[in-house]
Amino acid sequence: MQKHAARRLHWDFRLEHGGVLWSWAVPKGPSMDPADRRLAVRVEDHALGYARFEGTIAAGSYGAGTVALWDEGFWEPPADPARDLAAGALKFRLAGRRLRGGFTLVRFRPRGGRSGDDWLLIKERDAEARPGLDAAAIEAADGVPPRAAPDSPARPARG
Repeated sequence: MQKHAARRLHWDFRLEHGGVLWSWAVPKGPSMDPADRRLAVRVEDHALGYARFEGTIAAGSYGAGTVALWDEGFWEPPADPARDLAAGALKFRLAGRRLRGGFTLVRFRPRGGRSGDDWLLIKERDAEARPGLDAAAIEAADGVPPRAAPDSPARPARG
């Protein structure tokens, strides 16, 4: 996951699957609180090279602004993540430096005539859940460099 200070601050949530990064823009950032429902706008799949990108995207370019690696680790998807994604409900586990445990992405229909591929990113109620722990609180709690990502046989979450 990357913190992306573009035209508007957001977090780029990416899951590696099938040689690409499935990608969502999360305007308020992730949360470890199951009560929080975070808007996650699906964007185009990205090449794997974007997974660890940090730096500045030049003004006038798509996504212009500063990008910082915010979290990385592994994801454990269900048996057929492509099917679940197409069905609009993808449950998975994360083993990252900051985000851990079960999460769900659920597609919903935008209101007010908005178009787009809108989803909700929701933390599951599990042993890793932390009420009140949103992106800002996570940063404040763990300081600048978070602990190293654990080794895992699961798939890389890639940013």
